[in-house]
Amino acid sequence: MISIIIPTLNEARRLPGLLKAIREQRTDNEVIVVDGGSTDRTLEVARDHEVQILAAPAGRGAALSIGARASQGEVLLFLHADSSLLPGALDKINEMLSTNPQIIGGNFRLVFDGNTSFSRRLTRVCAWIRLIGLYYGDSGIFVRRSAYEAIGGFRSIPLMEDLDFVRRLERSGRTCCIQRPSLITSSRRFERRRPLEIFLGLVSWLGVSPGRLAEIYRMHSPPEISGSGLTGKS
Repeated sequence: MISIIIPTLNEARRLPGLLKAIREQRTDNEVIVVDGGSTDRTLEVARDHEVQILAAPAGRGAALSIGARASQGEVLLFLHADSSLLPGALDKINEMLSTNPQIIGGNFRLVFDGNTSFSRRLTRVCAWIRLIGLYYGDSGIFVRRSAYEAIGGFRSIPLMEDLDFVRRLERSGRTCCIQRPSLITSSRRFERRRPLEIFLGLVSWLGVSPGRLAEIYRMHSPPEISGSGLTGKS
């Protein structure tokens, strides 16, 4: 069984589509929504879809850790609520892990929606940095439970909890990037934030502390998005 852990913060508009897509997957799974204090209908949406709901303090790292501890599956998949999970995605995870015992986890090829030069450029950049083992939570990180526990899981840090986890995952064993089906996410919502996050990710790869990264993020983010990466998807 695959345990799907979804951190949420005011995702009432996006969550229904993801939960519907998960329900249509053939692979046995459980869904855990870990909410960081939504003030919209997020929790109502989750209840309507009869998934497990947990509460978490602010910060995506804490939410992911709480969800993992409550899960039952031998494989964990961490998804953002605005992801588009295509048919056969869970089957492909099972196929990759069952036929390649040495693979401990990985992610999906990330594709940004919208047929614009910006979205196509973002897609290419994310494909390039994946070649050096750098990828983000919005690409759908999956991992064997044994490997997740061995490397200490997600940490409650102020920023880049996904890259902190990925660095440890990449150092501990072989990973893979599922090319098809890909995972689709919104490019519009990243038009101003994603270039900064990619830069911080590269800096993080060089060993800069999460605390220092959070300071850089606050200093250089536009006012309307500064802090959004600290508390979950906005």
